[in-house]
Amino acid sequence: MNLILRTSAFALIALSSSGAQAQAPAAAPQAAPSAAPQARAANPYLSQEDAAARTARISSLAYAIDITLTGEPTFSSSTQLSFDLSDASTPLTIDLDKATIRKLVVNGKSLPPDYNNWFISLPASSLRKGHNSVTVDYSREHSTSGEGLHRYVDKADGRVYLYTHFEPAAAHQMFPSFDQPDPKATYTLTAIAPKDWFVISSTPETRVEDQGANRRWTFPTTPRLSAYNFSMHAGPYKMWQDTSGPIPMRLFVRQSVSDQVVPAEWFRITKAGLAYYDDYFGIPYPFKKYDQILVPQFIYGAMENAAAITFTETRFLSDQPMTTERSRNLSSVILHEMAHQWFGDLVTMRWWNGLWLNESFASYMQTLASSKADGADATWPAFFQSKQGAYATDSSITTHPVEVPVASTANAFDNIDSITYNKGASVLHQLRKLIGDEVFQRGVHEYLVAHAYGNATLDDFIGAMSSASGRDLRPWAQEWLYLPGVDKLSADFACADGKISRFQLLQSPANAANPTLRKQRVQVALFNAAGGKLALSTKQVVDYAGASTAVPAFLGAACPDLVYPNYEDWGFVKVVLDPASFATARTHLAQVDDTMLRSMLWRSLIDGRNEGTLALQDFIGAVLDNLAREPDSALLSQALEALNSARSYLRIFGGAQAAVLSTRIEDTLWTGLLADADDRDRGTDWFDTYVDAAGSKVSLDKLRGILDGRVAIGGMEISQEQRWMIVRQLNRFDAPGSAALIAAELKRDSSERGQLAALAATVIRPDPAVKQEWLGKLQAMDGSEPFSRLRVVMSSLYPEGQGALAEASAEQRLASLAQIDAKADPVFLRNYASQMVPTACTPASVARLQQAIDASGALSPAVRRALQSKHEADQRCVNIRAKYEAAAGSR
Repeated sequence: MNLILRTSAFALIALSSSGAQAQAPAAAPQAAPSAAPQARAANPYLSQEDAAARTARISSLAYAIDITLTGEPTFSSSTQLSFDLSDASTPLTIDLDKATIRKLVVNGKSLPPDYNNWFISLPASSLRKGHNSVTVDYSREHSTSGEGLHRYVDKADGRVYLYTHFEPAAAHQMFPSFDQPDPKATYTLTAIAPKDWFVISSTPETRVEDQGANRRWTFPTTPRLSAYNFSMHAGPYKMWQDTSGPIPMRLFVRQSVSDQVVPAEWFRITKAGLAYYDDYFGIPYPFKKYDQILVPQFIYGAMENAAAITFTETRFLSDQPMTTERSRNLSSVILHEMAHQWFGDLVTMRWWNGLWLNESFASYMQTLASSKADGADATWPAFFQSKQGAYATDSSITTHPVEVPVASTANAFDNIDSITYNKGASVLHQLRKLIGDEVFQRGVHEYLVAHAYGNATLDDFIGAMSSASGRDLRPWAQEWLYLPGVDKLSADFACADGKISRFQLLQSPANAANPTLRKQRVQVALFNAAGGKLALSTKQVVDYAGASTAVPAFLGAACPDLVYPNYEDWGFVKVVLDPASFATARTHLAQVDDTMLRSMLWRSLIDGRNEGTLALQDFIGAVLDNLAREPDSALLSQALEALNSARSYLRIFGGAQAAVLSTRIEDTLWTGLLADADDRDRGTDWFDTYVDAAGSKVSLDKLRGILDGRVAIGGMEISQEQRWMIVRQLNRFDAPGSAALIAAELKRDSSERGQLAALAATVIRPDPAVKQEWLGKLQAMDGSEPFSRLRVVMSSLYPEGQGALAEASAEQRLASLAQIDAKADPVFLRNYASQMVPTACTPASVARLQQAIDASGALSPAVRRALQSKHEADQRCVNIRAKYEAAAGSR
């Protein structure tokens, strides 16, 4: 799964607030069934203990699903479960969510269903040791939450589209099931649907028969899959296909937006990726076809359903030609989900504590595959950038180990964050550097072969790597996977007569609550300025450990102008440049030809701002001085994002100096935009950043002129998406006539994207009545609005610069947090807690959040961590503000 839409939201999620350093076992054990099984708790979730007990009894599981789809809000189905039981002496539960059961037949006998809207309980008297058969006839409403069997009515043409999303445990929102990763099962699907629809599943259909206004679709039995990897999607999708390779490929998208995809690009990436993974894993692609479906109102970035991968429309549809960055992003996500077809679908974790390994591995494999397709210069700087959120989270008091227990399906996504995706991938990179590229690849192959079509644990993976490398990697796993926190690494050196006389690496914990100092292999590089360039003088591979590690190989080398102690980003460690190197980075950034190093030095400037080494105004000055001279489009995008973040702080701070700096930012962005207007990649980044940064009358007038066609930007064409960005920004500042622009733009674009963009522009307006209305709708949680719209509301309701409006509801939002926590489902709660907990960048706001933390004993761990994360961010903002004001006062 790809969580590209939840990056900031998941920064708040961690295992515990304690950051304790207790020794962990070599692996999180699977819960064993107790001698006297307890009745399953009557709630929507499945505990690991109950799941393990059920798995211990069940084998040879198969589903036969016969479903009727009409496009109406309700669907009906008859599903048969066939399985063997090793123990029939106690009741058995079957998961089924909020269905109307018409008939229940167990081993040939009709039973009145013992059903609580979450699961069916089968009495022991109805079961038998050996083979069992259960048939459930039922109907259920389609979901509108993005989980289960989701129904969407296209606002453009009224067509109905369906798709499934089952991770972590929503398969039972479509059919009765043992909704857990283990045991795996086979699935045989038959579906009746309107004649103009496609039905798409994990196997290619074998027969499609006309039945009046409908067609009956018959699919062959699947290989063994976990419930969350099976899927079914249906509707009058537009379809393209490519049969030029050994695996037939198809692409599906809604009819009304079918002109916004370039099928050839999708097929090119997919075909190359399949060839790469076939070779890397040494195992042919395990399914019979490769379908990709773009779906509306999807709550994540993409999902690795076996042979039928779903993607969010909002990220991958565009009415303009793709920029290089968007093309690379599309490639990365396709390759991520494709890696899951082997690592996640072919071999699946036993329980949700293993989800991190699925996601980390797919993230790392997408990087390896991308480096082959796009080149190292494009790929590894992006990998370095992806780690920054993990560094921030792992430095926080809210961090957690990579491998954590998961008590129930309610907690399956509690720790799905930058630690899961980015630290995990970085740790795999470190492992690959430690044992060697070929050994790592051999270990992966052995792991996949040993557990094909089955389930596995972290112990199994580490065992395969240990076997391939000939070394016991359990101590490595203990240090990196079971202990939280990231360390800081810096160079400490002295020179005499122009030569290095002393050199050591210093390691310290980024957060004292997590004091583990790890062993790690890095490259240390020395650079000297000469001839207008900052050039590499020498580099050395170093295995360091403990608080200090001497590097005698550098003794006698020319005294460097800059030392980078994690050159080429082998390690997972926060680099802190020594004072001399930091000064060189500020003044010589444009003189660095090495793209990877330049990316790292840009990051050092950002870290300097966040950690108080560099006042905000000095950071802005350094960025503006180097911005236009940045030749790499991806790094330009990185620098522009950092500049926009600084602009956000200025909006919070306010005052005369902020106004002056903001004007300078706007002028620099406009100049850069005009200079690069004919370069699609750079021009798009300049434009998007200018829109986000605009706030003065001059810049807002320019935006209105662009919208009206009065202001031209060279030959640059403005897309519909960019028009909506302008409308939103004009409404953010209540520019004259901005409210009327929303309805006018909707006439141009009434699509799903247009509707959501109009909602964002409405909610962001500085109107107290609008804020209160939508806050009420958010907190009602009555199902009247789909989650896709509520998520937009959360992200737009209280932007920077509307401090007074945010403060008007701050106390109420904090006071109602416990009520929201008690009622909300996990998906809603994660987004709400990350977006709606109030911060104001003042000591009083920091104290208010601390009071809320002190009184948060009854809150769920996820919401408590959200409070702690917000508290840390608010304190950081206060610190940046103090440094900013002190610097202003001294000049």
